[in-house]
Amino acid sequence: MVLSTLRSDAADGMLARFSFRQLLFAGFILISLVLTASSVQALLALEHLTRLGRETAARAVMLSEQSQLLTERTLAMERSARQFMVLDELVFRERYRSAWEQGRAALALLAAERSPELAGEWTRRADAVWSVLQTGKRRGRAGQTVLDQTFARLPVINEQMAAQSKRETAQRNSAMLDELERQRQWLAALLFGGVVLSAILASWFGTWLSRPLRRIEQAIGRLGENRFDQIVTVDGPADTRRLGQQLDWLRQRLAALDDDQKRFARHISHELKTPLAALREGVALLEDEVAGPLTAGQREIAGILRQNSAALQSQIEDLLRYNAAAWDAQRLQRVEVDLLALLHKVVDEQRLQWQARRLQVSVEGDPVRLLADADKLGVALANILSNAVRFSPEGARIVLRANAGTGVVVIDCIDQGPGVAADDARRIFEPFFQGSRHPAGARTGNGIGLSIVREYVGAHQGSVQLIPRSQGAHFRIELPNEK
Repeated sequence: MVLSTLRSDAADGMLARFSFRQLLFAGFILISLVLTASSVQALLALEHLTRLGRETAARAVMLSEQSQLLTERTLAMERSARQFMVLDELVFRERYRSAWEQGRAALALLAAERSPELAGEWTRRADAVWSVLQTGKRRGRAGQTVLDQTFARLPVINEQMAAQSKRETAQRNSAMLDELERQRQWLAALLFGGVVLSAILASWFGTWLSRPLRRIEQAIGRLGENRFDQIVTVDGPADTRRLGQQLDWLRQRLAALDDDQKRFARHISHELKTPLAALREGVALLEDEVAGPLTAGQREIAGILRQNSAALQSQIEDLLRYNAAAWDAQRLQRVEVDLLALLHKVVDEQRLQWQARRLQVSVEGDPVRLLADADKLGVALANILSNAVRFSPEGARIVLRANAGTGVVVIDCIDQGPGVAADDARRIFEPFFQGSRHPAGARTGNGIGLSIVREYVGAHQGSVQLIPRSQGAHFRIELPNEK
């Protein structure tokens, strides 16, 4: 196992020296070579079968022609010999000799290797006839007997050799069919192996090359979500590793800028609180007429100052609270939490708000217990509920539902408000973002409530999302359940 891992790491290290484009081209060439090799092997096999078929066919034609020729030459030999025996003209003996030589040539092709006994007998009998034709015995009874016996036997030998030729042709055809079947199986195995090997190579190259792309995509997603705590590491080809290094440099820069922004917000908020407190105290003294009585116009101006200074103080406190939430989210005190009890507590704490709007708030679900920071999870649930209360019309219904799945706890908050516009859905959890849909009479928020929800839920290694809905808003929190 260790040796296999070391070999895999060595192979990855060797391939990592090349760029993504070079490896992609190499993978294409390698797969092309596999398919080309399979095609060449198939072509060679087909050429072998074609050559074997041609040889078998040519052999069959040759055997058939020589069998027919031997039969014809035997008849010509008999006819010439008997004519010579009767007419005693040398031209017939020469015809016999010519047919005899042609017959021997055909015999050599037919039976020299397969039937040497038959070929020897055919030659001896034909030679005996020639001897009879060359001597005076041809006029005697003995010579006639040799001719009769020879030409009675030679057709039988011809038929036996023709039968052997047919058997040989059948055997060659059977052997060719066997070879054809063997080559077919070999080609099928070769084609299957080539396809499987190409698929394996393509899958391996695709997986190995797409893995760094997935990591880059995940890293970009984390950067887009302002999650700068994880180091960006990208393996694979040289150019993707360089891209990973650049993304990690960008992560560090964004993390530094985010820290600077939060530090600046904390400092500027504290710096603003002191003069703002003095301003509000001065406005209070004016309204109390400590410096003297106020006219109606002056009292109106003092009221405007009081109202705006209070709004400014609320915004500064919200900004401080968001920064504190981002800071505290990394410091969880996990305990065992009864989720339904926590939901009922959150609902009770906001009873005055939702009863003032004549809303119906219900908690549903089965008893669920999980390890979490009760205070921070309670703040996240309270912000979700407060958002639903603020956007729900009078007399509407809000449902808080908790369910436990396999390794996860799901919390749903569903209201009957105007919902979230499609253009606002992707930015709804950004700090200080306010959607375009507001019910009549609803107070304007500061846009940090859902941001705090995301901070605290993310600190629990969970997620919060807006579920598409035709009417109203549906927020879902998913938390890992390790119990």
